[in-house]
Amino acid sequence: MAQTNNSDKQVIRAALWVSMIGSFFTPFMGASINIALPEIGQDLDMNAIMLSWVASSFILASSMVLVPVGRIADIIGRKRVYFTGIIIFTLATLLCSISFSGTMLIVSRAIQGFGGALMFTTSLALVLSVYPKEKRGRAVGYVTATVYVGLALGPSLGGVLTQYFGWRSLFFLNIPPGLAIIFIIVRYLKGEWAEAKGEKFDIKGAFFYASGILFLIYGLTRMPDIQAIGLVTTGIILLIIFIVIQLKISQPLINISLLIKNRAFAYSNLAALINYAATFGVGFLLSIYLQYVKGFSPRDAGLILVSQPVMMACISPFAGRLSDKINPGILASIGMTISVAGLTIISFAGQQTSIITFIISLSVLGCGFGLFSSPNTNAVMSAVDKKDLGIASATLGTMRLLGQMLSMVIVMLAINLIIGKLKLSAEISDKIIKVVKHSFYLFSLLCFLGIFASLARGKKS
Repeated sequence: MAQTNNSDKQVIRAALWVSMIGSFFTPFMGASINIALPEIGQDLDMNAIMLSWVASSFILASSMVLVPVGRIADIIGRKRVYFTGIIIFTLATLLCSISFSGTMLIVSRAIQGFGGALMFTTSLALVLSVYPKEKRGRAVGYVTATVYVGLALGPSLGGVLTQYFGWRSLFFLNIPPGLAIIFIIVRYLKGEWAEAKGEKFDIKGAFFYASGILFLIYGLTRMPDIQAIGLVTTGIILLIIFIVIQLKISQPLINISLLIKNRAFAYSNLAALINYAATFGVGFLLSIYLQYVKGFSPRDAGLILVSQPVMMACISPFAGRLSDKINPGILASIGMTISVAGLTIISFAGQQTSIITFIISLSVLGCGFGLFSSPNTNAVMSAVDKKDLGIASATLGTMRLLGQMLSMVIVMLAINLIIGKLKLSAEISDKIIKVVKHSFYLFSLLCFLGIFASLARGKKS
């Protein structure tokens, strides 16, 4: 295993830039696609349920493989896994841009999700492998800030591109950053980081984990169909088998003892799961609401939605640095509380709700999420030894993706119950409003419960 000295500024800069570029354009794509959904639905003749899978297929594919990939990265090298991921992601982005049917787009997005998982699980661990421990909060703040800048530009720039150049331009735009990352890795990121080199990979555990996630999540999205009960039950059984396997082997995919014995690690991950479950569906729902109920163009709807991620980008670096000095659990809990306020305001949205109200509530939500994310990430990564950074990053990434998937499950359940297989249009604006209101009721309740999970983690280790 090649070792790289933390004082090697070139390697540190290269790792940081690779992580920041990747952390920028992946959320940019997700946020911009939300704005483009109405045009995608019209161009590819997709109903509301199929459109929800444009977002969900990416998340489902990522969540299925994220934990196994995290373990592989620790064994064969984080840079190698990240490099493979960016190649797959970039090729899948090209496939998305030339999709001629809804099915092809959904499948291409799933392939994107697989490549994205290889990036997500190694990105932060790669940076923290070269950064000194006392500066990790700062590095986390930089990386997290780029995520929010991507989220901020996604609705606004994505809306402009969609309105004037069509939805395919969103995918074309994301190909050059992928090529830039490939160049930086090959040219500047020397060395490799594989603290678990030589250890065995649990193939059986990986199978039960991936299949369990697939059955569970797909079953939840099929609710309230009767078949969904069998799918969810099968998924739960497979995941229980996975946990049993992990407890019995010496080199597991997930160190269950970290979740059982390490209070800070366990509750920080639980807080992340709940927070993402309560917030991820916001952009999807409000993009549809603003364009179909309020009648805004993609450009104008994007400019309204940008208020949330802009606040995230402003608050996140400050919160990351502050978490090096102040208990990150307290900061994250305050952020979660602020998020509840923002979600609650939106839950009262109706036909006559003013745009100013949306901008204020999204800004409040952005402040809360920005104050939560960086400190919570710092709490997770600081709760483990350096050799477990890959698993910690993968576990946190899994909580994030599962939370995002659960958020979309809530949205898809509301769509199934209220809209069904109808195509989205202004004629069903009353149904769209009901979907938004009922989803935000659940989001607010989840986020409120998340405050207690965040507080339960105790003091920083």
